[in-house]
Amino acid sequence: MARVSQEHLDARRRQILDGAARCFSRNGFHATSMQDVLGEVGLSAGAVYRYFRSKEELIEAIAEETFTGIRAAFDEAARTTPPPLPDVLVARVLRGVFEQQSHDDDGQMFARLVVQVWTETLRNEVLGVFLEDSYSRLRLTWAGLADAYRENGMLAEDISGDDMARTLIAAAQGFITQHALFGGMKAEVLENGLSGLMSMRRPEAD
Repeated sequence: MARVSQEHLDARRRQILDGAARCFSRNGFHATSMQDVLGEVGLSAGAVYRYFRSKEELIEAIAEETFTGIRAAFDEAARTTPPPLPDVLVARVLRGVFEQQSHDDDGQMFARLVVQVWTETLRNEVLGVFLEDSYSRLRLTWAGLADAYRENGMLAEDISGDDMARTLIAAAQGFITQHALFGGMKAEVLENGLSGLMSMRRPEAD
């Protein structure tokens, strides 16, 4: 029997993950059966179960891949020197993530998958731990941006780096959630909105 190459195994695993992700995006994790996944990828049960023994394993693999991809994109953006302003930075990250993940739509299916993954962490303890770790690392990375902004004379000394990190992450999460629910969101919308908010000034006291 001919030996199956690692490249072939990796491609088959990718095929299964992509097909399962499409099913989960359309119907949700718990309304999707393994039979749905088999039909989507066009493989036998034996072929799929060789890689994933259950739907739960598929969900965990997709969730971990989603967390890792988003965190990596934010980490890379945070290493830019000097760092762009937050409006540009957050929009750049989200634009890159959605361009990479959106193969045949405007990214709404991917956004729906991300929201479902977040929800699943409330039920799945393994995913909950993974999300908490990813979030903690992301906060540390983006809190470090505050130091870079201060070094470049762009930020006052008394501003909390952790507060900034939480706010930037919240902006990204809100963007993804809006796109999942309503569609039509573009990174430019977030960039322009943040730019407008950042341009506001407190009125001078009389």
